[in-house]
Amino acid sequence: MDKQIKELDPALIWNFFYDLTQIPRPSKKEERVADYVRKFGENRNLETMVDDVGNVIIKKPATPGMENRKVLLLQGHLDMVPQKNSDKQHDFENDPIEAYIDEGWVCANGTTLGADNGIGVAAALAVLDSKDLVHGPIEALFTIDEESGMTGAFGLQKGILDADIMLNMDSEDEGELFAGCAGGLDANISFQYNEVPAPQGSLAFSLKISGLKGGHSGLDIALGRANANKLLFRFLKHAVKDMDAGIARVDGGGLRNAIPREAEAVLVIPAGKKTELKNSIQKFEATYRNELSDVEPDIKFSHNETEMPASLINQCAQNRLINGIIACPNGVMRMSNSMPGLVETSTNLASVNSKEGKIEIKCLMRSSVDSSRDELAGMMESLFNLAGAEIHFDGAYPGWKPDMNSEILAVMKEVYQELYGKTPEVKALHAGLECGLIGGVYPRLDMISFGPTIRNPHSPDEKVDIESVHKFWLLLVETLKNVPVKK
Repeated sequence: MDKQIKELDPALIWNFFYDLTQIPRPSKKEERVADYVRKFGENRNLETMVDDVGNVIIKKPATPGMENRKVLLLQGHLDMVPQKNSDKQHDFENDPIEAYIDEGWVCANGTTLGADNGIGVAAALAVLDSKDLVHGPIEALFTIDEESGMTGAFGLQKGILDADIMLNMDSEDEGELFAGCAGGLDANISFQYNEVPAPQGSLAFSLKISGLKGGHSGLDIALGRANANKLLFRFLKHAVKDMDAGIARVDGGGLRNAIPREAEAVLVIPAGKKTELKNSIQKFEATYRNELSDVEPDIKFSHNETEMPASLINQCAQNRLINGIIACPNGVMRMSNSMPGLVETSTNLASVNSKEGKIEIKCLMRSSVDSSRDELAGMMESLFNLAGAEIHFDGAYPGWKPDMNSEILAVMKEVYQELYGKTPEVKALHAGLECGLIGGVYPRLDMISFGPTIRNPHSPDEKVDIESVHKFWLLLVETLKNVPVKK
């Protein structure tokens, strides 16, 4: 860990961010970081509570002369996405993040960094800790499990918060103010299969697609990056059809909100097809590279001979699975008509995993138009019903409709203009910010999301721009001074 990170400017944010990198906090394992934040508030004699689902709420009185301002809520999530390179030894439940400075960025060694949303959490802690900032009444909401289900936002109760305005600090492009976001829905698909013995005279091979960029399944979905599951099953269809192959196991992707970077399968083929398999893999790798050279220059398709598996997926289930995955929608489905360049509706084929007679497939559908999201769900349901799978949906959360007459939006645009001599871009985000859910519980909240520049979130290439953190902090500090008077 590069302790020089603590010396970066503004030191108050970077000191707290350093502390957060030392506390393991993958989604659904936030107990230690929540305890850290709770003790932080209690040690400073600030009103502090932990709600029924584990969110931490801290309140700080206004500085003298600012008592008449609207109550401002600073909001961020405590968890981080646990993604690592396959050759990296790292236990996200016990090991600290190995962060370092590289040419103006803070990065991590082979894992996600946790700047999403560690920088936002650090900024809220810095405001709560500071003794010289000018601000009205402050509330801070630190939610749990944003990345894998928004459990904290879903469980937020009425009557706990007094805020009139919310600043969500979970966006990833400095100079942009976000005034809306997509809603989402999880698809859970399963196939049952029988285990059958491998044919006599067969060989087993482990196949792996790797080297893909992956990334955030909302923010990066329009970049044309490859989905490892799609590439793998494209080859498996060929292998089953032309080489009489059988599938023993598949394991592709992981988290719903991460574009799959790697996918593996164990394949059994007739011994006489060994050379054909090798040649086919080389041909498919060349095809993938040719098709994706601009976006996936490091793609790799490898195979190694392995021990014969105990059993295979029966042929009928295997064929239904392959056809289902090949036909499954993935990527951008529709662009927005009202905001050019914004993805309206998308879906991510996040994971495919077989184990003990069951294949589980997980997808995340996003849309800023709830009816379009539901239409996509209907498409998925029809497809997998035809494929003979079971499918059910859960985890639905609403989008956040932009309010271009927002009072805090006007304030932040003016502050940004005064600080940097230009007007910030106002956008909506094709990602599942917690604003939609929190706004559902507290519908009168005037909300904006903003943050520093973070690249490649949800992947081991995640990094945060150091200069942008400084600009983000100055915008936050000046916004605190200019929160409107409560009427």
